[in-house]
Amino acid sequence: MSFAIEGASRTCTHQLVRHRLASYSQQSQRYVKEFEFDYIIPPSIKQDKKLLEIFENTMRAVQDNYISIVNMLKEKGKKSESCYEDARFLLPGAVETKIVVTMNCRELIYFFKVRCCTRTQWELRRLAIAMRDICKKVLPAVFEKADAKCVYLGYCPEGPKFTCGRYPLKETVLQK
Repeated sequence: MSFAIEGASRTCTHQLVRHRLASYSQQSQRYVKEFEFDYIIPPSIKQDKKLLEIFENTMRAVQDNYISIVNMLKEKGKKSESCYEDARFLLPGAVETKIVVTMNCRELIYFFKVRCCTRTQWELRRLAIAMRDICKKVLPAVFEKADAKCVYLGYCPEGPKFTCGRYPLKETVLQK
């Protein structure tokens, strides 16, 4: 199945592409001018006025500096493509990107097991849950039980140090 994903941060896509049994096509920042880039704001920052102010001021400063670097490189005679290519090193992980991901059913089920977990980074977890919900609608027989490992197994396989507490630990279940 293929998913066109808009509104994901570069941080999210860096985690997404760790799934090797998938195919990806991501928007190039080499050719796309990021003069007015959109960015993703984490919920923990969005709900705090002071943090939000710092975050948004930082994004504006990065955007201003990105424009300055592109313009200065052009003044030095660099071609447009290479100006954007070099200036993109300044862009933070919060910058929005677009990506198309294709996974077979087996990889999707594995992806849901590890990425629907409450311990997964919030943005990737939200994406995984949205993809899982689509898969359940399109192929309900295949994805009926697709979810985080603990939901699938009925216990947490992560151990006491990493459990979210939603399900009993594997050791507890096996002792019964």
